[in-house]
Amino acid sequence: MEEKKLIIVDSNSLLHRAFHALPPLSTKSGVQTGAVYGFLLTLFKAINDLKANYVVACFDTKAKTFRHERFQEYKAQRPQTPDGIVSQIPIAKEVLGAFKIPVFAMEGFEADDLIATICKLAIEQEKNLEIYIVSGDLDNLQLVNKNIKVYTLGKGIKDTVIYDRNRVRERFGVEPEQMVDFKALTGDPSDNIPGVEGIGKKTAAEIIQRYGSIKNLYDELSTDTAVLKSKIKETLKKSKETAFMSLELVQTKKDVDIDFKVQDCKFGNFALAEVEKKLKDLEFNTLITRLLSLTNN
Repeated sequence: MEEKKLIIVDSNSLLHRAFHALPPLSTKSGVQTGAVYGFLLTLFKAINDLKANYVVACFDTKAKTFRHERFQEYKAQRPQTPDGIVSQIPIAKEVLGAFKIPVFAMEGFEADDLIATICKLAIEQEKNLEIYIVSGDLDNLQLVNKNIKVYTLGKGIKDTVIYDRNRVRERFGVEPEQMVDFKALTGDPSDNIPGVEGIGKKTAAEIIQRYGSIKNLYDELSTDTAVLKSKIKETLKKSKETAFMSLELVQTKKDVDIDFKVQDCKFGNFALAEVEKKLKDLEFNTLITRLLSLTNN
């Protein structure tokens, strides 16, 4: 019986990470390709490391999402995406197309919402499927369970770390499904999610360990039975609306209307000559050698 392992690629985060981690790279004709090179380096490594036989990729779009409607300042502090990344997104999609890897993107939602939805649909379709989310950040830790792990980058783009339930617990002091509550308290500066002012990671972990969730915490606060320092209590009470809004912002959607089938993601049904030509056009000669190891996986 075939052991099924699905990689879900968090494409924009990988391209961003590669763009900033690697020195600039261009073809002889001046086309920037460094982010795509790093993206493929990580993808090839993940497929080999994990012996993955199913692959799908998710992308963000330029359109604003439902989170911007909920909170206008969502991601407002982020600088504009460098042109060097924007110009390489279509190139990455072209290479994925050559590999016959399905690509999902939908206006109004982030790649993380598509990833969460695919995880849910994939497990419904294949109960024993192993899923690895390949990402340049840790936004998907809330999805980790016995079937789902996050394969992410350590220093640079060569070191990798796999987050399972134990690793999430060891690093953050909470269960993966409690990461949304944890981030609702601490906030997330990278996305401009406010959280509760003055609540750091250590305090947030202690609160979530004790009360289990934001809802339970505020139920206790409402009846004044919460056992917390008076200053923290007052801060939490004043910030109730912000805490629950932050919870909405960090929670990924698992019900995006997409047509996903695990079988469509079977990896290896590509024309080797077509992929080789694409890599040669991009002058990724070192990746062509790695490509052969993929086909022998």
